[in-house]
Amino acid sequence: MVQEGDRFPDPKLPDQGGIERCFDDLVAANGLVLYVYPRDATPGCTTQATEFRDLLADFHRLGYEVVGLSRDSAESHCKFITKHDLPFTLLTDADTSFMAHLGAWGEKKMYGRVSEGVIRSTFVVNREGVIRKIYRNVRAKGHARRVLEDLGAATP
Repeated sequence: MVQEGDRFPDPKLPDQGGIERCFDDLVAANGLVLYVYPRDATPGCTTQATEFRDLLADFHRLGYEVVGLSRDSAESHCKFITKHDLPFTLLTDADTSFMAHLGAWGEKKMYGRVSEGVIRSTFVVNREGVIRKIYRNVRAKGHARRVLEDLGAATP
């Protein structure tokens, strides 16, 4: 599991168009905000995606690109993007190996039940590929605003 200060692993994962993408393809002037979410078109994930969408111009103003990551297929991502007018890249990690390496896949507890699945997480990575901030086990609603506020306070 990666920690703050670690080098961000280069993903090499397919996007919604099936094109394999790496860190250099995704990063903006100051860095990358990668948010890991459980599933396209579910209520919490839709809330999170549309909040990032609505704040995207502010992330860009600070020099950060926003990218989503889930297990969903490219086809599912395309439908999700079209339905909610999402103007950013969604990556696919079908076998969850990249998410597991990040610490965003594993055992979790919900309502007293233990299961294995996506641990909703966000990673802020600087232009040099160093992880500046990790948010783990986040709540979807309001999370994008919190990340944006933290970036605004920490802008070099």
